[in-house]
Amino acid sequence: METSVIKIDKPEEMNMILGQAHFIKTVEDLHEVMACAAPDIRFGIAFCESSGPRLVRGSGNDDGLKQLAEQNALSLGAGHAFIILMEGGFPINVLNAVKNVPEVCHIYCATANPVEVVIAETGQGRGIMAVIDGLASLGIETADDVAGRQRLLRQIGYKL
Repeated sequence: METSVIKIDKPEEMNMILGQAHFIKTVEDLHEVMACAAPDIRFGIAFCESSGPRLVRGSGNDDGLKQLAEQNALSLGAGHAFIILMEGGFPINVLNAVKNVPEVCHIYCATANPVEVVIAETGQGRGIMAVIDGLASLGIETADDVAGRQRLLRQIGYKL
C-alpha cells in the first residue's frame, strides 16, 4: 500500500463538502438536494465512480464550480468519493439534506478551510484514509475570543 496527500484545489473562502456514497445516481440525487435545500447556493458536484467505466460524474448549477469539483474528484480518484463545492451559502444550509441522501455513506468534512486528503492506494484502487481540515489549534479561547465568536454568529445571521 502506498499513501499520498492530495490538496483540494479551491479558492480560500469557498465552502465544500467531501463525502463517500455508493451508487451512480449519487450525482443526480445530490444535485436535487442542493437545489431544493438552498436555491440561492451556486454549486458543483463530482462523484468518483468505482466500477464499470470508472468515470468522474459531475453536475451543478454553475459550470465553473462543476469543472473545479470534477478536477478535484479526478485528483482524488478514490472509490465512491464525492465533492460538493459551493458559493453563496454554507454547508450548514445543506448538510443534513446531503446526509439524508440514501446512498451517502459518510461525510469526511464540511468546511471553507484548506483541506488535504490522505489517500491509500493498493493494486485494486484508491480510498480516503483521513482528511486534514484546516490548521492546528494554537490555544484555548479567552473571554474576548468568546465574545468575538458570539458577535460573528450574530453578524452572519446564525444567532439572534
